[in-house]
Amino acid sequence: MPIEKITSRKSSVVKNAAALLQKAENRSEAGLFMAEGARLCADAARSQTEIAACFFTENAAKKYKDYLDPVLKQTEHAYCIEEHIAPMLSDTKNPQGIFCVCRMPKRRADGLPVSAESDTRPCRHVLVMENIQDPSNMGNVLRTAEALGVRHLALVGTCCDVYAPKVLRGSMGAVFRLGIRRFETAEDCLKVLHAENITSLAAVPDSDATPITTIPFETGNWAVWIGNEGNGLTNEAIEHCHDRVTIPMRGRAESFNASTAAAIVLWEMERNGAGGTSYG
Repeated sequence: MPIEKITSRKSSVVKNAAALLQKAENRSEAGLFMAEGARLCADAARSQTEIAACFFTENAAKKYKDYLDPVLKQTEHAYCIEEHIAPMLSDTKNPQGIFCVCRMPKRRADGLPVSAESDTRPCRHVLVMENIQDPSNMGNVLRTAEALGVRHLALVGTCCDVYAPKVLRGSMGAVFRLGIRRFETAEDCLKVLHAENITSLAAVPDSDATPITTIPFETGNWAVWIGNEGNGLTNEAIEHCHDRVTIPMRGRAESFNASTAAAIVLWEMERNGAGGTSYG
């Protein structure tokens, strides 16, 4: 693999890559996103994500050789950049000096990356997030979903971009492997879920709703909906879901943070081994 040296911050290759950090629109139009950091870039390569370009400093190449090697084997173009260029490609205060421009994965009808086509397990449980706008929350939810075995997520309305830098870092690479589908409205999502015989439950902070601990997730197909950080679920989503569920709470707290609520929901969905894993 020939490696090109870049010494100027005015390089068009660097500027085009840096633009992917700035706006979701730039990423969407190009069909590309930026992964930053030795571990995340290596994870992209090992997850069979297509890597269009890799940028790295000489120091990073020495320090993170074991992470960089699989990336260089898979990338289409490799660039060794001067240290002063690295901040242009970084969304962090102290960049490690390794960056990848990745192609957004082609996805199957169920949202899973095409690279996961050997995975033929049915879509049993789905976590639906409506209007989740905090990248840190989104990243945490994706990471937790993969860790607990829920492979399918639906993003409804104005959810933040899963390829945003903070989401990618927070998800610890889960974005590369999870099934993710986007829907403009709650109605659009509900139609698809209902057609797939998936029962939709709206998570709400209401004491008169059904405790989520009583739902028989070990049988049937279920989707639990989590709403916006400040406003919760829209009335449209709540009204058209099959039932409302709540997480039992003690103390004076009125509700959970969105990512915390999602983590509890994901645990309840999978704790009896419904996804093929037993947690005791």
